[in-house]
Order: sequence, then C-alpha cells, then structure tokens
Amino acid sequence: MRLGYIDYLNCYPFYYDMFEKQPVENVRITPGHPSELNRMIQNGSLDMSPVSSASCPAMMDDVRLSGDFCLSSVGYVRSVILASKIPIEDLHKKKVGLSSASHTSAVLLKVLLKKYYAIQPDYVKSSPELNLKRADAQLVIGNEALKKFAHPPPYIYDLGDLWLRKTSYPVVFAVFALNKKWGAAHKEEVRLVKDSFNRSLARLEHEKKDLVAGAKKKYPDIAFDISMYYDLLRFEFTDELKKGLHFYYLSAAEAGFLDPVRHVSFF
Repeated sequence: MRLGYIDYLNCYPFYYDMFEKQPVENVRITPGHPSELNRMIQNGSLDMSPVSSASCPAMMDDVRLSGDFCLSSVGYVRSVILASKIPIEDLHKKKVGLSSASHTSAVLLKVLLKKYYAIQPDYVKSSPELNLKRADAQLVIGNEALKKFAHPPPYIYDLGDLWLRKTSYPVVFAVFALNKKWGAAHKEEVRLVKDSFNRSLARLEHEKKDLVAGAKKKYPDIAFDISMYYDLLRFEFTDELKKGLHFYYLSAAEAGFLDPVRHVSFF
C-alpha cells in the first residue's frame, strides 16, 4: 500500500504504532503537507491517505472515506490560526495571506470572514511559515502555528474556536480517503492499516507519555504543550463530527467556495 502521512504533529498519533512499535508489511509511507497528499490521492500516486476535508468534493467519485478516523477539534485547536496586525473586523479589503499547505483551513477562513464578518479581503498566497511583511494577516496551520514566533503578531485568532462560537459546530480538518478501485481489491491491506491506527489511538489513551515523547523527538521545534494539544484534538469520526463536516460542506457551497457535495461514501 502507498500510504500518505500528513507530516504534522496532529497526524502522528495515528502512525505511532506503525513508526515505533509494529511496522505494517508492504506499506510505504509518503509524508507531506495536506495539499501535496490531496494531489497525490487524486492523481493515483497514493492508495490511501489523510486528506483535507475541503479537497473531497472534487474526488468523491474516486474515493471512499473512512467512517472511523478523522482529524478534528471541537472549538479551540491552536494549530489553525489567523495571525493579524489588526483586529479581524478591520480586514475588509486588506491583504490576507493563505497558506498553500491546507485547503480546509483556507475555505474555513473564507467562509468565516464572508458569512459571519461581512468581510472581503484581498487574498494572497503565503508560505506555511508566518511572515507578515507583505500581508496584514496570515493563515498559519499545523506545526508552523505551534512553533514559537520570533515576532508574535498583535492578534491571533483560533479558527476552530471562532467556528464553534459562530456556528455551534466542530471542524473536521482532515479525513482518510481510500482509492475505491484499489481498496476493493486489497481489503486485507486496508484492514491491517486500520488495525494499526486503532492500536495507536489505544496507545494514546494508555501510553500517552511514551507517545508524546515520540512526538517530541520527531518534532523538536514544537513550542506548545504536546500532551495538552492532543487533548484538544478528536481522532474518532463520531456522528457529531460527521454532522459538523456536513454543515461545513453546506456552508462552503452556499458561500461559493466549494462545489456542492452530492454524496459521501464510507469504507
């Protein structure tokens, strides 16, 4: 199996068992930013991978989603932020940098600003790292948001928290996608990977100190408390989170930022 891995702290708990305890035979792991993995699952370079939730409407005919696993938060998440020189209410027609690393967070920010703040900024491309020299505000996600900033901005808005307060829904940032054709012919391989993920999540619950130590070793630049960070995340794709994802798709389609989702098929 060609398996993608979001090379961020938030994805590590799924792969801890595979990385540190019990490798899964015939699994080749490809790390990358969410946007890179989105492209690879779409063009057939990967068989299974975590992908940005916002990328799924364009690939629903070719993939199935895991009904068991996701990367989500109910409110404050800390690793998806808008860093700004000015208050969010003053960003109309100002330059807002959008990280190319994740589609979901970019759409989330656009919906929030358009629907709940009546703001239309001038969106510009930005690097994953925080750099406000050419923009008034910038979307920063993943490990880059969890590092210590050399020059902290005056305003930092947590998008998971904003979304929950404005909509009462959680955010599902990423889901696991499986190539339909490949998955139908390789059910045993898929089962083995799912079993590995389940073992990892069990270790997060029962062997948390060891898992956090492994995460610190892999990502030494993280400044935020990793144990606390994992408490903020949700890894099991519950019915509540599926409803949240459905609301996200509806909101993004109504705002014109995503195509309507006709169906979601799970494996």
